Amino acid sequence: MQDKFDFPRVFTAKKDMDRRQFMECALVAGAGMLLGRSAYAGTANIGAPIRGGLLKAGMQGGQSTDSLDPALNSSQVPFLFCKQWGEFLVRLTPEGGLENRIAEEINPSSDGKTWTIKVRRDIEFHNGKTVSAGDVAATLERHASAGSKSGAFGILKNITGIKAAGNDVIISLAVSDADFPYLMADYHLVIQPNGGKDNPAEGISAGPYKIAVNQPGVRHGGERFANYWRAGKAAHADQIEIIVINDATARLAALQSGQVHIVNRVEPKVVDLIKRVPAIKIENVSGRGFYPFNMFCDTAPFGNNDLRMALKLAMDREDLLHKVLRGYGSVGNDFPINEAYPLFSDDIEQRQFDPDMAASHYKKSGHSGPIVLRTSDVAFPGAVDAAQLYQQSCAKAGIKIEIKREPGDGYWSEVWNKQPFSLSYWGGRPTQDQMYSTGYISSADWNDTRFKNEAFDKMTLAARAELDEGKRKQIYRDMAVLIRNEGGLIVPFFNQIIDATSVKVGGFVKSRQGELMDGYALSECWLAA
Repeated sequence: MQDKFDFPRVFTAKKDMDRRQFMECALVAGAGMLLGRSAYAGTANIGAPIRGGLLKAGMQGGQSTDSLDPALNSSQVPFLFCKQWGEFLVRLTPEGGLENRIAEEINPSSDGKTWTIKVRRDIEFHNGKTVSAGDVAATLERHASAGSKSGAFGILKNITGIKAAGNDVIISLAVSDADFPYLMADYHLVIQPNGGKDNPAEGISAGPYKIAVNQPGVRHGGERFANYWRAGKAAHADQIEIIVINDATARLAALQSGQVHIVNRVEPKVVDLIKRVPAIKIENVSGRGFYPFNMFCDTAPFGNNDLRMALKLAMDREDLLHKVLRGYGSVGNDFPINEAYPLFSDDIEQRQFDPDMAASHYKKSGHSGPIVLRTSDVAFPGAVDAAQLYQQSCAKAGIKIEIKREPGDGYWSEVWNKQPFSLSYWGGRPTQDQMYSTGYISSADWNDTRFKNEAFDKMTLAARAELDEGKRKQIYRDMAVLIRNEGGLIVPFFNQIIDATSVKVGGFVKSRQGELMDGYALSECWLAA
């Protein structure tokens, strides 16, 4: 008989352990043990790391308005750069587990309403100060406080108390939550001196690189931090640099010429061609990310659910998947969850392209005239093509779509979450609760569809507190159906993460959690020559 005290080994081997078992084992063995070392799967280049050199990435997703304040991270470049200079309590492993960083352990109370974070004693900030429980507590306070503009605010609303006691941080929750340790991996929650309350954009944390260059929208650079606490496990290159290259063709040209060594966001339409280039290696993997068309439910004409339904039914998802993603993805169903989530319900009817039904709902809405859809090359690979194809399928239902192509610089600060109908991307989240709490509960700062539904909010809280896996899965199914039928979210497809590297790059690990090794490629890869 398997002894449940052997919790870490059981959990690693048994990916489908339910939430009740998680709590039971965590209470016996200590959830901190869950967050220990784990073997990474899918290493592209196996061998001893080589130290030295300047490792460069060419990236889409940078703009002149980017800030070093991690609370404001909203696009790829600041997201990846913060993982070079920043350090976190925990990090996600490529397959979805957790690994300790600043947190030595994270342990729950018997009812799952109180969590104790034990902070390591031997970690140093870039300014020479030792990381303390007070810094961790202040970080969480800053992101969770009323009025916070942090992208993590929505997932932290369950917190009712934060207290530093010696080397521990004690977190009190309104509702028990076995997923709490996963929330701490959120990429906004960089641990900063005094939580960043003094100067959130100072760019000081305890990560592998100290900031050397910060030119938003142009380039960012770092130099190895001599006192990095995980010496030898990261910061293999002496220096790292991110060059903002929002144009997809220019990024690939920079990679092929050797100007950069790693790029993100390879367009699916060129993947098969790039695979023939001997000096370049394509790194693609399926994950939780999706490319949405967002409608504001509280803004005319999208406040009318018949209009929203018409726009959903007027989308030919199979055509978009084939022509835009070239099959490097899967069809979406107008809610933000797919089979990558363990509590996904696969029995929800797939929405199909139905121009006649779309025309009927459109007529019932009473709307007439063009509908403005905003897009940009930086929204996602093939976003402009996707908008044009959607325009064509809508025309078959008698719906006129007017495409407004926006510049890449400023798209994430002036268009996304500001304009009532636009294209975007989401990288997914480790758990369904985190996905819904970040973007779809009424109070979420990143509620980019303005979906505000009291019943949905109550179900989110109920699912979070439910320890019975069957009951929790049913709640999530009900939530998916509700947002699918009444929300402002159109999900044509879930994408694959498609990066590319020079063959000179070693140590690249495919991660289902996000592009460029979930942001850690520059600090954990090395140059072989």
